[in-house]
Amino acid sequence: MIRLLRARGLLVAPSWTAFLLIFVAPLVYFFVVSFWRVSAFKMRPDASLANYIQTVTDYNASILFTFLVALTIAVLVTVVAFGFSFYIRFKVGRFGDTFLFIVLITLFGGYLTKIYVWKTILGENGVLNSALLSLGLIRDPITVFLYNPAAVVITLGHYTLPLAILPIYGALRGVEDTPLRCAQDLGASHWRVVRDIILPQCRIGILFAFTLTYLFAAGDYVTPQLVGGPYTSMIGVLIQLQFGFRFNAPLGSALAFTMIAIALLTVGIVAFALREWLRPRG
Repeated sequence: MIRLLRARGLLVAPSWTAFLLIFVAPLVYFFVVSFWRVSAFKMRPDASLANYIQTVTDYNASILFTFLVALTIAVLVTVVAFGFSFYIRFKVGRFGDTFLFIVLITLFGGYLTKIYVWKTILGENGVLNSALLSLGLIRDPITVFLYNPAAVVITLGHYTLPLAILPIYGALRGVEDTPLRCAQDLGASHWRVVRDIILPQCRIGILFAFTLTYLFAAGDYVTPQLVGGPYTSMIGVLIQLQFGFRFNAPLGSALAFTMIAIALLTVGIVAFALREWLRPRG
């Protein structure tokens, strides 16, 4: 038995070592650094909450704005992903795999490619303005399509949608058709079938889709810079500035861990709400 445990330990040792060195060690390092201070552009070891106090006092507006934008994207994308996954699982029959293949193909488009595609669509000389001008609906190009929070929501929503569809569709594939038909034969409405049978069985997939979308949107800093404009100051942009231009890694680390704490709290609340809402009713 001891030899078997040792053999298994040797097999998983490389993966655990890589995990600890690549993920855990940097996380622990930056968490420690978040309590340090910067003096004369050099980090000084310290044990102070000054960076976290500054985060809460000076960057609370950006944190709240980031939270609202990320939550909006996560909710919209999760709802659309569930609707699309439900459609290809229960409505299109044998063509479901074709629709899923189309979703997978969109993943190969590239992150920056999709950002610039939306800049081309929403820009002053973009496809949307050109179409409206050619139809005679407007006389001058509309500039409000781009460089605003809505553009960030659209762009990040488009990118994260395939990532949300896959876990939800995978969960829906585990739902058997027999209980659904039995419920319908007993007179259950379509909504009752979805609420009491389908949703509880794919709750983990929904939560995973929401979490993935929310974390990606909350931590992104490229999209707000390219399509959000100067007035869309999400926290990822500010973290990047602290590390890249202001050489203030302790404050940047404090900002990052504050967002991590908020993200974990949000995901925990959503998980609890889903569990309570989908709890079987007596």
